[in-house]
Amino acid sequence: MKVIHYEDAEPKYYETETAKNAWGRVVIGKADGANNFCMRVFELHEGGSSDFHQHDWEHEVFVHSGHGEVMIDGKRFELDAGSVIFIPGGHKHQLKNTGKKPLIFACVIPSGAPEL
Repeated sequence: MKVIHYEDAEPKYYETETAKNAWGRVVIGKADGANNFCMRVFELHEGGSSDFHQHDWEHEVFVHSGHGEVMIDGKRFELDAGSVIFIPGGHKHQLKNTGKKPLIFACVIPSGAPEL
């Protein structure tokens, strides 16, 4: 069992050719004994974006706060607090912060996928 505030999980900055101003935290993962899923919380700061990528596993995403957009296979969708996203495996995707405040979202992936 684990009960924490997400900010208590260690933040890790990541940047690639397409990801910037992005921080991720593994809030529930292998180290906690989670055998089926991993939950991460991401913060995309002003102008930030996640990596533009695709992979075999699906994502389930819940937007906690902020404003942004998600691109899935070339289609853009507006996001704000309370938005829910399902991204099936094999679909190219990226989330971007389009606001001034951080875009904060939780993302669940299956066990076996890279945690962060």
